[in-house]
Amino acid sequence: MAIVQFPEGFKWGAATASYQVEGAYREGGRGLSIWDTFARTPGKVFMGDNGDVACDMYHKYPEDVKMMADMGIQTYRFSIAWPRIIPDGSGAINQEGLDFYHRLVDELLKYGIEPMVTLYHWDLPQTLQDRGGWDNRETIDHFVRYAETVFESLKGKIKLWATFNEPWCVSFLSNYIGEHAPGNHDLQLATNVSHHLLVAHGRAVRKFRELGIPGQIGIVPNMEWREPYSTRQEDIDACERQAGWLNEWFIRPVMHGHYPEKLVEWFRGKGVEVPIQAGDMEDISQKIDFLGINYYTGTVGRYKENEGLFDWEEVDMGWDRTDIGWTYYPQGLYNVLMFLKNNYGEIPIYITENGACYNDEPSTDGKVHDDRRIRYIKSHLASVSRAIESGVNVKGYYAWSLMDNYEWAFGYSMRFGMTYVDYDTQVRTPKDSFKFYSKVAALNWFKI
Repeated sequence: MAIVQFPEGFKWGAATASYQVEGAYREGGRGLSIWDTFARTPGKVFMGDNGDVACDMYHKYPEDVKMMADMGIQTYRFSIAWPRIIPDGSGAINQEGLDFYHRLVDELLKYGIEPMVTLYHWDLPQTLQDRGGWDNRETIDHFVRYAETVFESLKGKIKLWATFNEPWCVSFLSNYIGEHAPGNHDLQLATNVSHHLLVAHGRAVRKFRELGIPGQIGIVPNMEWREPYSTRQEDIDACERQAGWLNEWFIRPVMHGHYPEKLVEWFRGKGVEVPIQAGDMEDISQKIDFLGINYYTGTVGRYKENEGLFDWEEVDMGWDRTDIGWTYYPQGLYNVLMFLKNNYGEIPIYITENGACYNDEPSTDGKVHDDRRIRYIKSHLASVSRAIESGVNVKGYYAWSLMDNYEWAFGYSMRFGMTYVDYDTQVRTPKDSFKFYSKVAALNWFKI
């Protein structure tokens, strides 16, 4: 066996998101979000599941923070629900909502657990969606006001801030592919949304600097690796287009101040333009302090004319897949991290989400033996270690997820947690992966 060692000071954490765990959807002055609406739209979510109760973390957070302390993690990433803070997205501030997050943060700090706050993890106030959502540039201004409210309220308690989680999902998955709220199928609309998200990000970063908020701020894109099926140029080009859509459309404007030129031309060939206004790219490219990277999967693909948006098709190589159907490809995480180093330099990186869906149920002994999840975590942590040894500036790792939760359009049918949640009783049961990860966090190494 080999020892996989991590640098001194490496941060071990776990992550969740507001709509997936909080519940209490009509308590504490919270307004409705687009996910409340989407989940109630027939046919959009498996079994019609919704996040009304979810894991009831709104009420059970003291128990859940104690569970984090028992796990031994040093940092916890969570998101703030915009509708809890400004119920209609643009009007009066709801102090009761702010108070909830103060209670959560204070509980974390009591146990020495460092909070990482994500400002937007998909729960746009429904009232703003009714006025055009992210297609309406006014939403940018409302987001900056919301961000300023949270910055000022929690300043001094939070060292790590992220503006947006997975903007590709917010824009293209939700407004072109249509799998997530609000469920549109319009490429120009999705492109508009993608650009407006980035402008909102940049303006929030500028506001963060202007206010002198202590701490660091970044953005959290999701990334996947696309490996060409062959060395044929058409396969390489097709994979570059598909990968660029996921891996560069949001990072290059933030880091370099412009969109990937080949993708802009490809979109233009389909009659789609990026709605850039004067000053937008300067806003978008405000200096950030770190990148958060969410990685779950990677695939092999090749050129196929008229297949999808980019003349690209996935090739099933017969590799293992998790229970949600995503390919098990830990090498892809190493490849992604090396790509970032080679193209964007030494910027600090946090793995803000990485984990696997395995729907293991409690055994007759009452325990959850999720050996496949342990294997997944081990192999992906080994890829992180390889990247660090190769000069990538990775500062920490947040396992997804602390506990089973509402998995968006899959409802409660898919389990990513290191803690099993019985949704009927809300009883939490630590899985074997919980115990494994606890040891890694304590030792800063593991055997593979």
